[in-house]
Amino acid sequence: MSQFHPIIYVRGYAMTASEIADTVSMPYMGFNLGATRVRQSWDGSVYKQIFESPMMRLMKDYGYTDAFSDGAEVDREITNKTVVIYRYYDQADRDFGEGKPLSIPAAALQLGDLILNIRDRLCGDDQALRAAFRVNLVAHSMGGLVCRCLLQNGGISTPAVKQMVDKVFTYATPHNGIEMAGINVPAFLGLWDINNFNRATMAEYLGFDRKPSRVDSLDGKFDPDRFFCLVGTNQQDYGAAKGVSKWLAGKMSDGLVAIENAAVQGAPRAFVYRSHSGPYGIVNSEDGYQNLVRFLFGDVRVDGVMDVESLPLPPSVEKARKEGRRVRASYYFEATVSPRGARSFRLTERRKETFSAVLRKFDEMMKPKQAGLDSARSPVLFSTFLDSSKITVDRGRTMVMTVELAVSATDYFVDGALWTEHRVEGEYLYRDTLTLKMTPTEDGWNLRYVTTDEQWSERGGSKAEQEGSSYLIPLSSKKGFKAQLRMNLRRRNG
Repeated sequence: MSQFHPIIYVRGYAMTASEIADTVSMPYMGFNLGATRVRQSWDGSVYKQIFESPMMRLMKDYGYTDAFSDGAEVDREITNKTVVIYRYYDQADRDFGEGKPLSIPAAALQLGDLILNIRDRLCGDDQALRAAFRVNLVAHSMGGLVCRCLLQNGGISTPAVKQMVDKVFTYATPHNGIEMAGINVPAFLGLWDINNFNRATMAEYLGFDRKPSRVDSLDGKFDPDRFFCLVGTNQQDYGAAKGVSKWLAGKMSDGLVAIENAAVQGAPRAFVYRSHSGPYGIVNSEDGYQNLVRFLFGDVRVDGVMDVESLPLPPSVEKARKEGRRVRASYYFEATVSPRGARSFRLTERRKETFSAVLRKFDEMMKPKQAGLDSARSPVLFSTFLDSSKITVDRGRTMVMTVELAVSATDYFVDGALWTEHRVEGEYLYRDTLTLKMTPTEDGWNLRYVTTDEQWSERGGSKAEQEGSSYLIPLSSKKGFKAQLRMNLRRRNG
């Protein structure tokens, strides 16, 4: 089966009448917007970087075309490399519709009809082509909830339509609703359809047969491995609602959607220092585009899990613990992943500075390790997709990426009091950058790694130990930290 399928773009939320009018006026519903600036550092410094737009880049890099012709939609030949813009906001414009936005179930229903229309235009009456037909859905913000409604609500579309969806990629979608000042938006707040992000309302239109406390589950209706969530971590640059939103959403957000609410359970995800929208927005970014095309077209998935074996305490804190005193702290696990040649983007970055690092409590880390890899002492650090077709060295076989890892602790509290003895502000228990070189073999992979120090020496690196389908890289520091990076590599897309 071809790795290329038609792409349907599903735009995000437009709040006010003026925002809806602006949306309707854009041919590509916002996916044509680019950017010329990117935040270079956490201190707010800026440097120039031209990103043309995801639409333009798909055309330039992969030969995709749009579906417009002579001023009409879906009016030209549809191929496996066609991008179709789902313009569901036209209904909300009085020139084109009734002046009222579609409900999410109504928008999902029309999305299903659009998928069938694309299939009919691409495949005609050829039964083999119709059986093999697939589309990819790419959605921003609320558009991701429209896609989930289509896939999860049994009353919206048939199983046959859902089977036609190959992959789903969401930018900054509030998969578990939106919270302002820590409170989920109320269901009665119908103004501007904000109640679409209330969890009780979401549970209803997503087709849950109960009202769960969280609604960020695909509920067994779609394979989470085929659903990717891109999470924004830049709160400061979101300027909608006159800047009020970003303060109500808080620092652990993209300015609108909380980091913890921006992914579905069990799905691969990446974290990028981008805001919900705007000049520094997540859609208008090289980081977003590179994750998008690697997820859609890449042929290798790489997951990194850190199995923690030993977490040292400062000597005086360890002494207090052994004396039976109550010790409290938390640990940050940071990870940044970049493929070879990525000078202007990162595929994912989970950092303390952006409040996106994996956080584990002292009590969780001190418990005996549980069976499996889902325990607190085995945090999943990243899920990354790579494309072997982009390799230009080593006979086109070896994929290379760098992984920056860091582990640190918050302040220590002993019997409720801040412990300052032997405490060094900003101290890391472990910090290093690994260069990973992955070469496919007949029965798996040859994975070699080089540390920061080895980059400056004559050493050629070490070979990761294979354990089943995983590859283990030992991590340690002079402070007594000890762990292993468990790499899981899987081929995909046939």
